[in-house]
Amino acid sequence: MHDARLLLRRRHSALRTCVTLFAPYGFRATYHHLTLSAAMPRRLEADPDALVRAVEELHEARMLWLARAEEYAAQRRADKRAGRRAVPNPRPWWLRSSWDGPDRAWYDAPFRHPSLRLPEFVRRQNAIMGGADLPGCPACGDERPRVSNSTGHGWVELCRGCARVLAPCPCGQRHRFVPETPFNWNGIWRRAHMRDDGMLNPHWPAG
Repeated sequence: MHDARLLLRRRHSALRTCVTLFAPYGFRATYHHLTLSAAMPRRLEADPDALVRAVEELHEARMLWLARAEEYAAQRRADKRAGRRAVPNPRPWWLRSSWDGPDRAWYDAPFRHPSLRLPEFVRRQNAIMGGADLPGCPACGDERPRVSNSTGHGWVELCRGCARVLAPCPCGQRHRFVPETPFNWNGIWRRAHMRDDGMLNPHWPAG
């Protein structure tokens, strides 16, 4: 990623690999987040350093996660030696499934992820895991009124900022999040939502 001698296409592919290995918002949403936070242009040639900014943010967040994951692993080993083998509930935030968890919207609509930088998100999740009672949405901290969304047979309450499920459907099942803005993943991957100057394309997703 840092080797400027490599073709931009290869460096971009390396970023994809990095996000595959560590994606706090899920692969699609984490990639979309990085395009925004690093001001990654539609044409990478316009600002090759955007790739470096993106991977450095990802790396900073990953180091915070690794430190907490090592603490958790050490605690689990100690618990098992003491005969406490049951996995704590809720499970650590990095083991949550984005498919059937409260963050399902970030898979169905990758642009609805939290606006927090990845290190800030990881710090917030680590703090909550440690017992901190933080205000607002557990994911992004948004304190605005919740949004009610119909499931056809009930209602869920979503975070206004990141669409995280804050109150599930009475049926107990997770439901697909239907985004208000239709999108094409290939377009997001090619950064159709960005301009060459690293700013948002005001015409996306229409063009």
